[in-house]
Amino acid sequence: MRLPNRVLSAGLVGVLTLTTLVAADITAAAATATFTPTADTYVADNAPTSNFGTAGAVGVDASEVNRTFLKFTVSGVSGTVTSAKLRLHTDTVAGSESDSGGTWKLMSNTGWSETGVTWNNQPAIDGATLGSIGAVAVNTWYEIDVTSQITGNGTFSIGGTSTSTNGADFDSRETGATAPQLVVSTDVQSGDPVWIGAGDIADSGSQDTNTANLVSGIAGTVWTTGDNVYPNGTASEFNTYYNPTWGAFKNRTRPVPGNHDYNTSGYYGYYGYFGAAAGTAGQGYYSYDLGNWHIVALNSEISTTASSAQATWLTSDLAGTTKPCIAAYWHKPRFTSGSTHGNNTAIGPLVQILYNNHADVVVTGHNHQYERFNLLNPSGAVDTTGGIRHFVVGTGGAGLYPFGTIQPGSQVRNNNSFGALKFTLHANSYDWNFLPAAGSSFTDSGTTNCH
Repeated sequence: MRLPNRVLSAGLVGVLTLTTLVAADITAAAATATFTPTADTYVADNAPTSNFGTAGAVGVDASEVNRTFLKFTVSGVSGTVTSAKLRLHTDTVAGSESDSGGTWKLMSNTGWSETGVTWNNQPAIDGATLGSIGAVAVNTWYEIDVTSQITGNGTFSIGGTSTSTNGADFDSRETGATAPQLVVSTDVQSGDPVWIGAGDIADSGSQDTNTANLVSGIAGTVWTTGDNVYPNGTASEFNTYYNPTWGAFKNRTRPVPGNHDYNTSGYYGYYGYFGAAAGTAGQGYYSYDLGNWHIVALNSEISTTASSAQATWLTSDLAGTTKPCIAAYWHKPRFTSGSTHGNNTAIGPLVQILYNNHADVVVTGHNHQYERFNLLNPSGAVDTTGGIRHFVVGTGGAGLYPFGTIQPGSQVRNNNSFGALKFTLHANSYDWNFLPAAGSSFTDSGTTNCH
């Protein structure tokens, strides 16, 4: 048992099973979502007033006595839960192995704080037994079937103890890819498509790994709102930073470019990596249908004037759709409360065309934060009859930005959580659900009818 002097190990890669769906009508099918803890810690009887909430590992032991606490928030799950598994990964450090991985139980207390729990004030491990783990080796995944207790959305606390004096060490949420997992599978009762993504994604940091792990566990079509890779959108950067993370679901991704993707002459990195999925090279705008929705991918990095080729194409494209609901996405936001980048007026002509054609949703990035607006007209005034709801979702992995002057119509804002925005596209309405990645906790959800 080596918890007190735990050092994070580098180069750990989680193994996930991916579900691939094409951008077309989606029939009822099983869906799997992977949740990482919103909080985890352990306590030790030989350090009764110490808190270990930021440690790189948690553990269970009978001598010294160590107990582990995990908290998961399950959200966005629909249908009947057919399988739920608690997965734990042992540390790579020698001494993490044990003849027992402990006994794990539900807890009634879900209000405990990761940075506040000590041995002296620890919550009771007082709920139903989920299961036990036998002997564990280092650097290995172990799982417990918890289907009987995890039956839907909610916050769940889980506590671990051991009767073995040779304790086991598991990776904590601070490790990223090998953080504890709650993997929930459902028999989705609705055939409504899922549309999920974020922008401002891959760089030399680790947050893109966390958001990729989140998106990997959710079936559906993936969108990006540009700045897919930093700093210059080169082929090398796509291969080094994007491909090992969000590249895991490249074959179900429909991207748009951002200014960083366009920093390289000819934009060969972006169009070369995504190929036909990114539309015609150099244009970057295209459309597709998902269920009852028409989805338009636009390019804010080229001309967006009313007389531009892109505006002409958009007018024709929208005139040709028979779908009752419309969503559009691009990089630079028309409206934003971010202080790093202001409102982008140049995109206004395209917003006007979308408004004239009764579009419902616009999603952008560029400012590295999350913001949800009310239904707005092209000038930014609230219009609950014919307005478009705008989202800024620059939370894919690159460092987050501050807010400045709060814009009229802004309803919800967050700049301390990485994650992805999941839409469920119903026949005449949509649900949105911002899902936090490992290490983040902010959520936002709601539903709105189409025009």
